Parts: sequence; structure tokens; C-alpha cells
Amino acid sequence: MKMNFLGKTGVRVSALCFGAMTFGEKGAFQEIGALSQKEADFLVGMALDKGINFFDTSDVYSEGRSETILGKALGSRRKEAILATKVRWRVGPGPNDVGLSRYHLIEACNASLKRMDTDYIDLYQLHGFDPITSLEETLRALDDLVHQGKVRYIGCSNFTAWQLMKALWISDKNGLEKFVAHQVYYSLGARELENELVPLCLDQGLGILSWSPLSGGFFSGKYRRGQAKPKEGRRADPTAVSNSFWPVDEEKGFDIVEELDRIVKTHKATVAQAALNYLLSKPGVTSVIIGATKPEHLTDNLKTTDWEMKPEEVERLDKLSRPTPLYPYWHQELTRSDR
Repeated sequence: MKMNFLGKTGVRVSALCFGAMTFGEKGAFQEIGALSQKEADFLVGMALDKGINFFDTSDVYSEGRSETILGKALGSRRKEAILATKVRWRVGPGPNDVGLSRYHLIEACNASLKRMDTDYIDLYQLHGFDPITSLEETLRALDDLVHQGKVRYIGCSNFTAWQLMKALWISDKNGLEKFVAHQVYYSLGARELENELVPLCLDQGLGILSWSPLSGGFFSGKYRRGQAKPKEGRRADPTAVSNSFWPVDEEKGFDIVEELDRIVKTHKATVAQAALNYLLSKPGVTSVIIGATKPEHLTDNLKTTDWEMKPEEVERLDKLSRPTPLYPYWHQELTRSDR
């Protein structure tokens, strides 16, 4: 398994990160996955045995069950893992059971530690921006958690470029712990972050962690032009969250899948592997988060790092998946040759 440094830290994490959003059998996340403890034990053990050392979850997945199941699945092998979780969204009925206030961060961190049966969280991530709480309050609370030994590194997820840059500036100005990674939606069907977030992360040395790198399964190879959607797929139900949470221009997406088909024939690989491989070729990407629900899916995903896509293959996919340039980016492209 290929290892990459987590941002500017000296910590190495596997190029594939095992996402535990599919663990648990409660709440809205059942649609995405409802793996039991027994199933999770097998997949986590398999991932560890094959070289994955990076595991990601959140306190909101299956109402905390995902953290509990992942903690038990790691068990005595906890020290082999770089364990990441997230905080931000509502986890209870109370007025302070949500957000990024000092109060909620401390309560939520303690609750996550208890559920995962661990003394520390390797990477504690803000699951989204909180427009109500000041970044100063949030960052000082995270800094305290680091100095208390409960958290080792901090990161964020789903921030805009200005929110992320402001947070980094506040940390720098006040001598507080800085984010080391940004977890973002990044796939062949979602490359908008290349406008600002990717250059920002490269400039500031943050590791990019890609969630839903297959766009809710669209780039797994199961979805084809002119064919009925597989009944067991997340996108089979037109009302499912998968269709709105991971939007994909399907006609453009089918063109991309067909190109992936051509590429994998020369590598004796699969479409899913190629879609993941493409992301690992992109600047700044530290790890892509996979959400396997079956052993055969995990086995296939694990082969992603056994081969590398050729530059010309990456270029063909770049052209097919390129998003429509927005202002001022199209203007900057037009005037780039001025100097």
C-alpha cells in the first residue's frame, strides 16, 4: 500500500482511507449503508492486513453507531491505525448539541473518545463551517484539545476557500494549531474545487482527502449509458439522497465511464480502480476515502495502488471531466499569456 504524508506533518497515511459511513443501522445513513459489527470487524481487519492504516468516521454517522462499531472493529489493533472523526452536525435534541462552539466541541470530543474506546483522536475534523460561532472560539477550543492530548492533529471538511484561508490566518496570528488536511468532495464528476481549494491546499501545505471519490457509486462501472440502473445501487431510487448529495451530469459522466473502460483494458484493471487512480494522480491528494460494503468491493479497491495511470490517460480524462470555467478563471486563462 502506498503511503503519503498527511499535509506538512511527519505522519504517513495510506493512499486509500477506509470510510466508515456505511457502519451502523440507525437514522438517515441506513440508505448509504447499514453494516453490522460482525461485517465491520471483517472489513476493518481485512483493510489493516492489506496495508490500510487510515480510517475515517463522524459522530453524526448512524447517530454515533459508526464510531462505536469502528472502535470495536479496531480493538487491540488501534495503535496500527490513524483514526479520524468529525464534528459539527446535530447529534442530539438539545440547543447545544450542534455547531462548533467551545461547549459543543469539548462535549462532542469526549463523547467520540468514549464511543471509540480510545484515549486520543489522530485527526479531528470540522465537518462543515459554522456561520454562528466565531472561528477564533472554535480554533482555540481545538488548540486546547490538542494540548490536552485528546487530539493529535486537526482538519476541516467542506469549507470554502475564504473560510479555510481565514481559519489558517487566525491560527497563524494567534499561535494556534493549524489545520493539516481538508476533506472535500472530489471525483471525476466533481472538480470544481480545483479553482481555489486545490491551489490553496498546495500553497499552504494541507493534505487533500477525497470523500465519495466515485460520486456515490456512479464511477464504479455499474452505471452505463442506455442500461437500467442496478437495483442494488445507491442511485436506483430516484428519490434517494445519493442523487442529490452526489450530483453528476450523467451524459458527461457516461462519456467519462466509457473512457475509463478504454484505459482499464491496457492495465487489466476495473473502472472503479481507474476512477480512484485518477484522483491519486492529482496534485495535493493525500488519500481517497473508500466506502466498501462487501469484501469483493474492498478487494477490488485495494488493487488501485498496484498500478499508475499514464500521463496521457490522465490528460484524456482531464479534458472529458473539465468543469465549465467560472469567472474570473476563464478571464485569467484568456490573459495568462500577457506576461
